[in-house]
Amino acid sequence: MFIQTEDTPNPNTLKFIPGEVLLESGTLEFKSKKDADSNNLARLLFNDDNVESVFIGKDFLTITKNTKIDWDSVKPALLSKIMEFFSSGESLDIKEEDTSSEKIKYNEKDLKIVEQIKKLIDERVKPAVAQDGGDISFVRFEEGKVFLELRGACSGCPSSTITLKSGIENMLKYYVPEITSVEAVNQ
Repeated sequence: MFIQTEDTPNPNTLKFIPGEVLLESGTLEFKSKKDADSNNLARLLFNDDNVESVFIGKDFLTITKNTKIDWDSVKPALLSKIMEFFSSGESLDIKEEDTSSEKIKYNEKDLKIVEQIKKLIDERVKPAVAQDGGDISFVRFEEGKVFLELRGACSGCPSSTITLKSGIENMLKYYVPEITSVEAVNQ
């Protein structure tokens, strides 16, 4: 088995591509060893004390390491753990995340605006963010402000603020004039 790796804009996060589908839909994020208890692959990766978070997308996973160690020191062990997992034939334990619209907050009068925002994010932003090993989710729209959650490689990335303000905010404002700003939130 060959596992491809790619750098991400976040120097502490590396994207691992095992060459198979990991999730049919959605994403999973584990920000601590305790969070990882619900997922066998994440639990295995968190056995390495240098791992700070694990993000699983459709056909990739991103691992964020602590800042005290370089990738040359930790990457071989992580590749070994990922290969061990996939070679075992074990399937990925998946607890579906709540991606229902109950999490999404907006005023009913803003329904059309919210639908436009979500469509733009899904079609134009998510694919680009996934290429960098991350994900972005619409959280809410209120008083002209769009609130988005950045996950995976995007969470804590030094360039995420620039991407959010210069790229995503400008694009959303162009297509949806009611938007005054875009803000990142931590869920």
